[in-house]
Amino acid sequence: MSMQKNPTFKGKYNSFMKAWKQLWQSKQQETEAHNEPSHYNQDKENGKQTPNKKSVRLRVRIFPIWLRIIVTLLFCMIALVVGLMVGYGVIGDGSPLDVLKIETWQHIIDIVTKSK
Repeated sequence: MSMQKNPTFKGKYNSFMKAWKQLWQSKQQETEAHNEPSHYNQDKENGKQTPNKKSVRLRVRIFPIWLRIIVTLLFCMIALVVGLMVGYGVIGDGSPLDVLKIETWQHIIDIVTKSK
């Protein structure tokens, strides 16, 4: 009766890494073959290789991030005011422009914090 040795963690890890590297290399080769231009594939089959030209592409943002943040905050504030006006004027029975008055908010705060 032969006993089979229990593989150690190191053996399992090494076999896993070997399989993972093979899978990664095959996927990378498929991707490279897919992304190569057709004339490069023909040159490669003939034994010629064209130099791999990598162009550095700088990204210039037309709409900078800081401006995006400001515009987003501005739109949020506008949406809040419009929502308050619709809620107070259309859904409620008040005038939509009354929501912008301090007296209205003071009255609402007095109602909410009224002590018994």
